[in-house]
Amino acid sequence: MTRTEFAKRMTCGPLLLDGATGSNLMKAGMPKGVCAEQWILDHPQAILRLQRAYVAAGSQVLLAPTFTASRAYLGQHGLEGELASINRRLVALSREAAQGKAWVAGDVTTMGRADVPYETMLEYYTEQARALVDAEVDLILCETLMGFEEAMAALEGCRMAGADLPVCCSFSVTADGMLYFGGSVFEAAPQLEGFGADAVGINCSVGPDQLESVIRSLRESLTVPVIAKPNAGMPEIDAQGNARYSMNAEEFGRHMAALHRAGAVILGGCCGTEPAYIRSLCAALQG
Repeated sequence: MTRTEFAKRMTCGPLLLDGATGSNLMKAGMPKGVCAEQWILDHPQAILRLQRAYVAAGSQVLLAPTFTASRAYLGQHGLEGELASINRRLVALSREAAQGKAWVAGDVTTMGRADVPYETMLEYYTEQARALVDAEVDLILCETLMGFEEAMAALEGCRMAGADLPVCCSFSVTADGMLYFGGSVFEAAPQLEGFGADAVGINCSVGPDQLESVIRSLRESLTVPVIAKPNAGMPEIDAQGNARYSMNAEEFGRHMAALHRAGAVILGGCCGTEPAYIRSLCAALQG
């Protein structure tokens, strides 16, 4: 997909992403602390079942499970030398799950630290983006970004990868729009649009019930599409350290419809959401 094709598609109504990956894979048996990418490749049916269910629920874009398939994370497991192969194989799994019914996005994420030099971030992001371009993703989503500088490095790295792919950027924020590495999404988002992001918004952190004013403010300051991909409410941590999310699928769909009315046009779910949440979102938008 080209950037022009993406912009044309966004004139035709909301674009629906999928929901959570990691929390659902853990329900399917993925242990904590393992390299998620390697586990997925060793257990491909888990991601195929999940992503096929998202397509059946109404997702128009599947995020390939490449969230931490960068040198920053694969290096912790001694797999940095397999980065290109891992990204390619994970994209191929999502393409198999999509069966031509949904686009496949390369998924890129935060470095997880505020003290990484810009040059290092740019090198790592460019390396993964090139692997995703070679794997022939339809677009790239840089998500759960925690600071403006790493968002700029991610966007620049994707552009340096040399393809005319749409690149969307999504920040993890507090309920008042503050970024975890300093500053606010209200300052960062217009700057990213100015540097060529094809869509900008928010994901993770909080539930959709807390983000209506944030989305409305972003809609007023941006001309590119606004993304909303929040969690299934706020998590509660049980005695075993597992996160339990407070919002059911029906509530999620209702609050996501409110975010759409506030200006979000690229919509999906993050932590704690399942295919039923995407189905509820579809129903709420149609209603």
